[in-house]
Amino acid sequence: MFTSVLIIDDSVTVRERIIRTLESFNLFSRYYEAEDGLEGFKKLLSSPVDIILCDLEMPRIDGFKFLSMLKARPDLQDVPVIILTGMDDRERKIKGLEQGASDYITKPFDPEELVARVKVHLKIKKLQDELKRSNELLLELSNTDHLTGLFNRRYLMKVLDKEVQRALRKGGDLSLIMLDIDHFKQVNDCFGHLQGDVVLQKLALQLQKELRSYDCASRYGGEEFVAILPDSTLKEAVFVADRVRLAIQDTKFSEPLVNLSLTVSLGVASFSPEHSPTVDGFIKLADDALYLAKANGRNRVEFYDPAGAIMPATAAGTVD
Repeated sequence: MFTSVLIIDDSVTVRERIIRTLESFNLFSRYYEAEDGLEGFKKLLSSPVDIILCDLEMPRIDGFKFLSMLKARPDLQDVPVIILTGMDDRERKIKGLEQGASDYITKPFDPEELVARVKVHLKIKKLQDELKRSNELLLELSNTDHLTGLFNRRYLMKVLDKEVQRALRKGGDLSLIMLDIDHFKQVNDCFGHLQGDVVLQKLALQLQKELRSYDCASRYGGEEFVAILPDSTLKEAVFVADRVRLAIQDTKFSEPLVNLSLTVSLGVASFSPEHSPTVDGFIKLADDALYLAKANGRNRVEFYDPAGAIMPATAAGTVD
C-alpha cells in the first residue's frame, strides 16, 4: 500500500534532511514538498497524503494559517499535522495544537525522534481509517436489504421524509411508485423459498436498471418494493412505472424457473401538499393506487392524480 508525506518548509536544506531521514526508514513511497502554506495546500488538494510535516515560520502563508485552511475542509481534517518550529516557544506550540496540529517537533530535530513521532501518527491514522471504513460498512449494511441489495424500509422512510420536507419547503415535483409481485405466493409454493429469493433478487436488479442514479429504490417488505423519484411529475413517474412493468414482464429465468412468467402491479402517486402533506399520507396514496391495480386484474399501473381521484394508467401494456 502506498503511503505519502507532505513536507512544508521554506528551507530547502530542512526539507532535504527530513526526506533523507524518512527514506532511510522506508516509511513512505511518495514525498511531496512545498515552500509555504499556500503551495502546500495546493499540493494537498491535488495529491492526498497520509501525514504532513509543517513549519510555522514561512513567507506568504505560515503554519498557523495553513492549519486554519485545513480546518475549513472536513475532507482534510483527518490528516495528521506535525508542527516543525525553530523556536522553543511553549505558547506557540500550544496555539498550533489548539488549531488542529497533532504534534510538534523543535528544530533542529533529532532524526530518531522525528521518525518515532511520524510512526506513531501513521499508526493512529491507519487505525482511524480502518475504523472509518468499518463504520461506513456498518452504515451501508444498516441501510441495505440483505437479500436484494436495495435500500431497506428504514432508509426509505428517512429519504422520503427528507424529500417531502424539501418539496414542502421549496416546491418541485416528487413522485412515488409502489410495486407488488403478482401471485408471488404461488412462486414460493411451486418452486420453494430459495427460488423465490432468486425472483426477488432478479426483480430488484431490473427495477434498479430502469431508474435514474439519484432515484431511491427499496424493498418495502416481502414482495413489495418502493421507488422514490425526485423531480418527477406524475406523468413521468407513470411512464417509468410502466417501463418497469414491461421490463419485469420480459424478464427471463433459468431452470427451474425457465417457464415462469413474472408480472407486477404498480401504484403511482405525486406529492401534493393539499392531499398528502405527510410521509404516511403520501405512501397511502401510492398504496391505494397499487391496491386498485391488484383489484383491476394485476399486471397494470394505476395512479393517484392531484385532484384526488385514482385513475387507470395502464393495463397489460396499454397506455391510456
